[in-house]
Amino acid sequence: MYMLIVTGLSGAGKSNVLRALEDMGFYCVDNLPAKMTSQFIELCRKNVPPVSKAAIVIDSRESIFNGMGKTAILDTLNSENVRYEVLFLECSDEVLTRRYSETRRRHPMSPSIDEGMHIEREMLQPLKERAHYIIDTSDLKPIELKKRILALQIGEAMQRFRLVISSFGFKRGIPTDADMVFDVRFTRNPFYEKELRGLSGLDKQVQDYILRSDCVLPFLDSVEGTLRALIPHYIDNDKHRLMVAFGCTGGRHRSVFAAQSMYERLNKDWDAIIVHRDLVDEAHDIIGRFGKEG
Repeated sequence: MYMLIVTGLSGAGKSNVLRALEDMGFYCVDNLPAKMTSQFIELCRKNVPPVSKAAIVIDSRESIFNGMGKTAILDTLNSENVRYEVLFLECSDEVLTRRYSETRRRHPMSPSIDEGMHIEREMLQPLKERAHYIIDTSDLKPIELKKRILALQIGEAMQRFRLVISSFGFKRGIPTDADMVFDVRFTRNPFYEKELRGLSGLDKQVQDYILRSDCVLPFLDSVEGTLRALIPHYIDNDKHRLMVAFGCTGGRHRSVFAAQSMYERLNKDWDAIIVHRDLVDEAHDIIGRFGKEG
């Protein structure tokens, strides 16, 4: 039996995730009391046919946070020999505040939305630290969130540790789910070269241009060495996921090159995925400002 624990901030989209998981064949339960976890597992196993994959939502309303310990449900799953992973939904305070204001909902932790978000972030941090997947829903529409869930192939190949390498543009904000952030704006910007502006860090012309700076390869070597030295310690401390993000101004040239380079250096040694967060959005922005010819 495989179980996915869905948790995260109130208003970040847990209900939308459950609907997507139901479409994927998961048996889903919203806000199951932690004390009933063992009984739920038994029911799943005794069902005819047995439930092979289930998903349950754990949030700040649950009694897991009132005396049982913040990760008690994970200890129960371990004792029951259930294969499980944790999906954590993150979201910016600004977007959460807007969502609460639009729906006129009360935050479950406090009459004050700001105070409620602060309390909840601290409360959920232990689960976030043990998450296998973290999704920032700040800029995701429900259909986009569903596509992201489908792309993760949850439960199909459980990994003890996953390395996520991402590129992004500072002008759209630092990824809130990043564990390490490297600023690559110290090197020359291909954006200012007309013939390169419409290309990306995945194109050889842009890569060759960036590599003309003598500081680039030593920087990449240094980051690689740091990650190779630290990743074993993260794994030893039961860290399931490490996200390393490289940022430039727009997120299309320098950061894409750096992230892609690091992915190619490390993906043979760890289960790694590459995410270019702003690659497409920046392309649309460039076309809007300069036209298709750049």
